[in-house]
Amino acid sequence: MIEATFLVLSWLGIAGLLIAVLVAMPAARLLPEYGSISVVSPVAGRWLGMNSPVDKVPSHGVRAYGQAYAIDLVYEPVGKKRPAFGEGPAMRSPEEYPAFGQPVRAMVDGEVVAVLDTLRDHRARSSMSGIVYMMIEGAIRELAGPKFIIGNHVTIRSDDGVFAVVAHIKNGSAFVNVGDRVRAGQEIAECGNSGNSSEPHVHAQLMDRRSAWTGQGVPFSFVDVRIGDTEQLQNALPGNLQHVTIDMPASVPARPAKPSKE
Repeated sequence: MIEATFLVLSWLGIAGLLIAVLVAMPAARLLPEYGSISVVSPVAGRWLGMNSPVDKVPSHGVRAYGQAYAIDLVYEPVGKKRPAFGEGPAMRSPEEYPAFGQPVRAMVDGEVVAVLDTLRDHRARSSMSGIVYMMIEGAIRELAGPKFIIGNHVTIRSDDGVFAVVAHIKNGSAFVNVGDRVRAGQEIAECGNSGNSSEPHVHAQLMDRRSAWTGQGVPFSFVDVRIGDTEQLQNALPGNLQHVTIDMPASVPARPAKPSKE
């Protein structure tokens, strides 16, 4: 009985996603076009680009949840490898990945309008069977709404009126509350593995409104980053499987005290 219910819910989730895609395809032609906005990288150090809008738009396959120009960043510091996909157990503890617990920073100056950090950090899906499980799980997450897809997150309304989202943050790691004023580069949380995530990483996106239900993606680039092996600073995003290195300036604001949950 439990297996049958699980199967029905999975198919309902898949059907719902297909309907959303079919509705969004013609509607996408009516959406306003935005110029690219330069923002501060939400991470520092050497990271790998995945699901990048440099290679295709929508970068994550759908425009739903404001993800049209979103990018995923996986931490790969020099001299330290992350666990290889397909080697070892099907699911690994998130603590085995160097990204887990890394600082996540505000991309823009502005006001915090949404904070969620109560979802658990699940195990990484580190094999093909784990990915299949994640796809079935993801279909069920679709039924529960955006927050169970993007996981724990912080949303900031910039002074220019766009909404910057960093997602899949670590459980209990948010250092800001709704209403707080933050500066670009300020540490606001830590990298985790919540939501629809195969391994600890940072998901970054801009939207034209606060709600992920109705928000449309806005294109962006990171300021003063180095792509690949070049030493030249540029405003850019890494492509898929391309490294980006970010040196956080010394003028970055200090991390605020952990807010009270009371």
